Amino acid sequence: MLLRLNATFGFSRAHIVPAVSDFARQYPEVEVQLKLTDRPLNLIEEGFDAAVRFGELPDARVIARKIAFNRRLLCASPRYLETYGEPRAPGELQRHRCIVVRENDVAYGTWRLDCGQRSETVKVRGPLSSNDGQSALQWALDGHGIVMRSEWETEAYLRDGRLRQVLPDWNTPPADIHVVYPERLNLPAKTLAFVEFLSQRFARRLRAPGAQHPVWQARG
Repeated sequence: MLLRLNATFGFSRAHIVPAVSDFARQYPEVEVQLKLTDRPLNLIEEGFDAAVRFGELPDARVIARKIAFNRRLLCASPRYLETYGEPRAPGELQRHRCIVVRENDVAYGTWRLDCGQRSETVKVRGPLSSNDGQSALQWALDGHGIVMRSEWETEAYLRDGRLRQVLPDWNTPPADIHVVYPERLNLPAKTLAFVEFLSQRFARRLRAPGAQHPVWQARG
């Protein structure tokens, strides 16, 4: 049985690749083909059995199961903030050096922020940009500017002080992590097994409504 999976590079290298390794040991009869890409591929058109996706899902032809809580955070190093100051409102980001990541099909260099009933869209720019989130995160750690990255990859740096959260009262677009699969009457056993496996593996990464405990303190 061949199980074809799609996911993006950063999160997959840290979490999905080890998960597939354990899945393969538990289900040796399943051959797994994992295709990592810099942006999500269309499950239906490309013939994938399942995929890992972040945030809102535009394709109504797929079923999604949330496996992990995640937020995108604005972060910068203490060195950068000491040199350039800390923005107190979204509009001030236009005067800062922002590290821009080109991902998926979102508007390049456009950050949307919400606080209660208020919503602001800010066009940001800076001297460094990339299509790779981990490169952008490294530049932020090196003090080059403010970056928007996921909580799963920034939490450890926020905890040890190498990064500080910027505009913590403002929320960014949804970034929860889902395993998605095509909508079918009879889901193949191989796909069902993988979906259940991931759901159980990441169960402690889900946050109950209203809970404030961090879910990314330890890898796994």
